[in-house]
Amino acid sequence: MLSSPGIFSPILNAHNDAADEAPCSAGQVYDPDLGGYRPQRFSLASTGTSISWNPFDINPGSPRSSTSSYASIASLSSIYSTGQTPPPFLNGSSKHSSYTTQQRLRSTAPPTPVFQRLPPAIYDCILVQLRAFHEEASSLSCQTCCLRDLASLALVSRKWDKAVRPRLYEKIHIVGNDAPLQLKKYKMKSGVRLKLLRRTLRERRVLAQYVVEFKPPRLHPDTELQGKDIIDRVASIVMCCPNLERLVGFYPIYNHEFDRLTYALSTRRKLKEHMWIMGENSAITRRSLKQLPPGLMDYEQVDSFLRYHQSWTSLTTLFLHSHNSGILERDVFSTVLHQLPSLQHLSISNFDIDDFDDIILQDLPPLQSLRLQDLQGVTYRGLSDFARSPSSQSVRSLSLVHLDIAYLSTITNLLLYLQSLTRFTLVQESSPLTEPDELIFQPIVASRTLSYLHWDILRPGPANANLASSIRANGFPALRTIRAPSDHDGLLQSLCRPRATIVLPSDKYSKAYRLAAAASTTSPSRTPLSLNLFEARKAAQQRIDERKKQVSFRVTVEEEGEVIEYYDFEDFVGTIGSRITYSLEPDVAGSDDALIDVGDLMGGAREASPRDGCTGLWNAANPSGKKWWCHTERWRYRVEDVGRFF
Repeated sequence: MLSSPGIFSPILNAHNDAADEAPCSAGQVYDPDLGGYRPQRFSLASTGTSISWNPFDINPGSPRSSTSSYASIASLSSIYSTGQTPPPFLNGSSKHSSYTTQQRLRSTAPPTPVFQRLPPAIYDCILVQLRAFHEEASSLSCQTCCLRDLASLALVSRKWDKAVRPRLYEKIHIVGNDAPLQLKKYKMKSGVRLKLLRRTLRERRVLAQYVVEFKPPRLHPDTELQGKDIIDRVASIVMCCPNLERLVGFYPIYNHEFDRLTYALSTRRKLKEHMWIMGENSAITRRSLKQLPPGLMDYEQVDSFLRYHQSWTSLTTLFLHSHNSGILERDVFSTVLHQLPSLQHLSISNFDIDDFDDIILQDLPPLQSLRLQDLQGVTYRGLSDFARSPSSQSVRSLSLVHLDIAYLSTITNLLLYLQSLTRFTLVQESSPLTEPDELIFQPIVASRTLSYLHWDILRPGPANANLASSIRANGFPALRTIRAPSDHDGLLQSLCRPRATIVLPSDKYSKAYRLAAAASTTSPSRTPLSLNLFEARKAAQQRIDERKKQVSFRVTVEEEGEVIEYYDFEDFVGTIGSRITYSLEPDVAGSDDALIDVGDLMGGAREASPRDGCTGLWNAANPSGKKWWCHTERWRYRVEDVGRFF
């Protein structure tokens, strides 16, 4: 007797009377032609619809094996509707069930790699850490090496490619000069990488939608025509990126004439940051010789500048900087600033008294951060009135750089009325004085919310002493950090938490250190007053070292009235229990200047001629060396945080 072949048993669409003539196992009948048993033919006669399977034997050598055919779903449902007994493979009574067969077939498949089972959040975390490794200040890598690693990850698998592609095109940084081989191959003088990027973004619009931040190479044209050509190429790339938010490190001067880049940026509705470098216009200069402002800008210049801001509903950060007597009249200032509904951070610098004055200051919209620098039209009276205006109540960060505030009462009003202020920066040459016949109460200056204070008065005066007395009188309960490069007598340092050392390990490699070492042979005691942080750290460390020579207190160990041993504890600079940290670190890592400036955001000089730049060989552990990975020497560009500017 043949054994049942299980779920793959052939079920033929016919009835055989020989099934009752001979004993057989379930699902088999006796066939006299064969002289033995064969599988039974199952019929659904009551429904008039049949289910037929062609003979299919699990034994490939069986003479009765053939290919299988499909079954009708309606016919399967009729089995249960007529009340008939389903075949063995449908009711699970077969010796080998379908689940067992699927399990057997699944066990022969190769296991799925682990990285294909990871959630997308894990991929994003890995990619964020990889970019941070390349972009951190202490890294020896550069943006070219970062893009190379991302491109290598994208080739690992489809899962990695799906995760890497948005990160690869999210921030595109093209730094430094093109490789000589590329220039020779494409027969171009410059802009090879810009041309290749533009071709990629135009052919694959999906990739262009990922671009959020774009860093073109520094603008250093040999001729005016070549510079215009590079600007046009950058403009064409900007037009390809509908979701662009930032254009960093590339700020051409705007002289009130049409250029393609300015127009391209004006069409980006998701732009969040923009810097205007206002340059000199020849037509405006000629008119200024014949008439006085306002009215130096004609109607077309005013209208075009205002239209550039119409689509910037998402703009949050705006820089307005005058370069070589660039003009932007007061009416244009007022209109533009109220035309941006999402504006939160504003920086205005280097404008003439006829362009920005106390009247425009009172008309500013509500902001979170405000920086005013080198503005002749802003006076101490205008700042006092601004402190009382309703629009100033939302200001959290205020920076006043080289405004020459005459009286300390102006600073008192600013700190008193700005209820949300947490960061305050004051940099100027002269020391603010108290007004004549002014009643002085302690604390003179005070703020309940201020947590960070940058106080830099170049010339010695009563300002530092007044601030120190206000801190002692608990005028700044929330203050946690003071940065005072011009702390002449160490008054502010003595109120902060004691520190054993203030100098940085990198000070010995700074340019200021080499100049000071060369000058020490002629005038060792001369310490110039400047914004240089190296000099400030050197002076602060000298105060610490001098106090260490003094004994603060002595502990004497006696036994039976005899002195066995005593310990002298060195004196220190600071106040035990103070919650204020005395900081002399710059806004830009490695800089000798305390404050970040417009030039730091541009960062062009070091990019054009890098010294000790990256060539890709920092990780060349492969025996092939340069053949494995290397590139043209390029500057290690780091995108500066705009928040440090305020």
